[in-house]
Amino acid sequence: MNKLLTLIFLVTFYSCQQNSNSKNVENKNSDQIEYALVIHGGAGTILKENMTEDTEMKYILALEFALKTGEEILKNGGTSLEAVIQTINTMEDSPLFNAGKGAVFTNAGENELDASIMEGKFLNAGAVAGVETVRNPINAAAAVMSNSEHVMLAGKGAESFAKEHGLEIVDPSYFYTERRWQSLQNVKNKDLGSVEEFKEYKYGTVGAVALDKEGNIVAGTSTGGMTNKKWNRIGDSPVIGAGTYANNKTCGVSCTGHGEFFMRYAVAHDISAAMEYKDLSVEEAGNLVINQKLKKIKGSGGAIILDQDGNVAMPFNSAGMYRGYIKSDGSKEVKIYKD
Repeated sequence: MNKLLTLIFLVTFYSCQQNSNSKNVENKNSDQIEYALVIHGGAGTILKENMTEDTEMKYILALEFALKTGEEILKNGGTSLEAVIQTINTMEDSPLFNAGKGAVFTNAGENELDASIMEGKFLNAGAVAGVETVRNPINAAAAVMSNSEHVMLAGKGAESFAKEHGLEIVDPSYFYTERRWQSLQNVKNKDLGSVEEFKEYKYGTVGAVALDKEGNIVAGTSTGGMTNKKWNRIGDSPVIGAGTYANNKTCGVSCTGHGEFFMRYAVAHDISAAMEYKDLSVEEAGNLVINQKLKKIKGSGGAIILDQDGNVAMPFNSAGMYRGYIKSDGSKEVKIYKD
């Protein structure tokens, strides 16, 4: 009889433990981030006193629209690749940002656009540089990644590749905006003579990093480069490891700022490496690279960072950065200035 009571007790205890463990698993899963998206629209001398309320609201609405576009894809089971492409498309199609339609002008009065994208699962990547007729350069970068054995294509060759793969080709006049044209004239009239003076003028990018329900991270960046650039200058945005990087083991990164510094210090990869080799969080790694290492050498800009657990960091050492994120748990943030 005692043996029977002992057996009943053990079975009951085991069942309770199993139920308790199941509840713990359920609670853990309910708290887990299923998907997340973080974006930026460029960093630089962005000061509230220089911004009208109307202009500020336009930027906020554009950032919110970009986040909503990507979230709809992720929420409905779409891939992080789809989310990044379509999120960046919204910003490339807006004249507010220095990418696509809102691209700045070169010294010769032309628009030369760059973009890159990277998948964290297999470390696949694609990029285009110096394109002048591809409406959405991020689409061309994705096509290079998915439909070629190469990582980067440039100039006329990249445009021919994009056309062959059915991407939308536009006349260069599509990219003209009066605002950017006047910015070029202003820079030229100042006859800038040093890098220190030059870097204060308009440069910027747009970028997105997404985590989907399958746990895959994708990062992408698109830009019009730097106002008044010469000699087909190319910055960090299309350079894998400098302006864009993604690795499921660590994080996805998209950078914005003075590209020469980001290339020389391989900023995007350096953030990932800090997480991998020093076991830092996204916030710690971002602060180390952007606010310590980069700032020490007077490299201006910022980055958005996202890991596989949905943790987000948006560090920058400039006056401001257009930025925001949204997660499956309902948390959301859109900001422009320093806190």
